[in-house]
Amino acid sequence: MARVWQAGRERLADECRRPPSGTLSTDSGKVYLVGAGPGAADLLTLRAARLIESAEAIVYDRLVGEDILALLPRGCERYYVGKARGHHSVPQAEIGSLMVRLAQAGKRVVRLKGGDPGIFGRMGEELAALAEAGTPVEIVPGITAASGAVAAMGMPLTDRAHAQQVRFITAQACREDQVLDWRGLARRDETLVFYMGLSRVETICQGLTGAGLPSDWPIMLIANASLPQQQSLVGTLADMPQRLVANPLPSPCLIMVGSVVAMANDLVGRETTAAAR
Repeated sequence: MARVWQAGRERLADECRRPPSGTLSTDSGKVYLVGAGPGAADLLTLRAARLIESAEAIVYDRLVGEDILALLPRGCERYYVGKARGHHSVPQAEIGSLMVRLAQAGKRVVRLKGGDPGIFGRMGEELAALAEAGTPVEIVPGITAASGAVAAMGMPLTDRAHAQQVRFITAQACREDQVLDWRGLARRDETLVFYMGLSRVETICQGLTGAGLPSDWPIMLIANASLPQQQSLVGTLADMPQRLVANPLPSPCLIMVGSVVAMANDLVGRETTAAAR
């Protein structure tokens, strides 16, 4: 059995090293919009890992960690274009122009984004810039942060007893000049996941309770999902703003609302009981 397991590992390693047929072995002057997953390097897809290992230029965001960047080949050109709240290192239009310029120079360009590039990753704007310039492009999906976070917590996003649907929302829509449909979001049969919402926790809690969810409805914050430094904070819509003040979390942070959060509480309770034995 050990020999079979080892052989399987060696075959998988060979697969990771081999260029995907019909793409990397022949293509140049092309942009790949690649999802880097929730953070951990071993949660990259095989295709993403192959592309990173064969890139000639990489344009990457702040959520791409050093473990992933360590896969880049020697001599690969690196361009950091990360965005943080209140600070954009490179305007979005310049990112598009940079990718076009690198591809027109005949380079295989990996545009590396945290999570999945199609979920709150401004991929549409980048696709438009590439299409306008006639630049060949391929999209490589990744594991989105919500999936990585709940997997690390040992819980589902949906469950027959808790939530029959899940909704992803950008917390950037909680700004004063925009109003979310809080009544439409205040459902007890679904899980809500707010991305990029650490500074909007109080607004989210007030919006959902004002629209009808009970004040004791479960909410959880997860920072650095899937990484060794992952942290979580569980509470209710009534007490989470105060909990966060007392226990600050770093960005990036996901906000999950729904009764599935109770399953995370059960998990913490089981771990505490086991540790006490």
